Amino acid sequence: MSYQLILGNRLYFSWSLAAWLMVARFGLEKEVSVEFIYPETENGVGPLIAAYPPARTVPMMRTPEGAILSDSMAIAEELATRFPDAGLWPSDPLARGVARTLANEMHSSFRALRGGWPVNLRHAFEAQTPPADVAAELDRLETIWAYARQVTKSQTPWLCGTYSIADAIFAPMATRLATYGFDTRPTTRAYVAAHLTDPALQRWRAEGLANDPEMPSVEMPFPHRAWPAA
Repeated sequence: MSYQLILGNRLYFSWSLAAWLMVARFGLEKEVSVEFIYPETENGVGPLIAAYPPARTVPMMRTPEGAILSDSMAIAEELATRFPDAGLWPSDPLARGVARTLANEMHSSFRALRGGWPVNLRHAFEAQTPPADVAAELDRLETIWAYARQVTKSQTPWLCGTYSIADAIFAPMATRLATYGFDTRPTTRAYVAAHLTDPALQRWRAEGLANDPEMPSVEMPFPHRAWPAA
């Protein structure tokens, strides 16, 4: 039995994008089968994954032995452990430590951005004036992204050298900043552009536009603009 990864709507489910990139970006698509679910009622995804207790949300991964991983960082660490040659974390100890720190900060923080500006890969909006808590988190992103590149001396578009779990975890945030027009700081602008031109992310969005339904409940009442080109 292969690994089974269950994900939500490609255009709105941020952690599903991160989990899928952990598979697609590291050559694990032959090892992990991917299934998408689309909640149609106010009850959400819970009833659709009732066969996989205790998971209540997506992404959710079942291992060949039957372990249920219902958290994106648990999925990340399990994949990194089970596929050590795939390079999910940087091999350099300094870069690996920085990448782990940033990935976990993304996982536990940025609640104003995550709550106020939900991921939307279907539409882009005219930039709004961010409230103070969102503006502070935008400053924090610029700080930690610039720090990672400086400390690891990254010569690639990515935070810690080669693409790692940290970049997969931050990919939804990069699309969020593009959607809402907040990719204005120097390091942020370049990092968001790298994600927008990443073939894996472009494939994810294209497949979402072709296959996944619109979710009016999470759309925002802002004027639309063309999807940003990096």
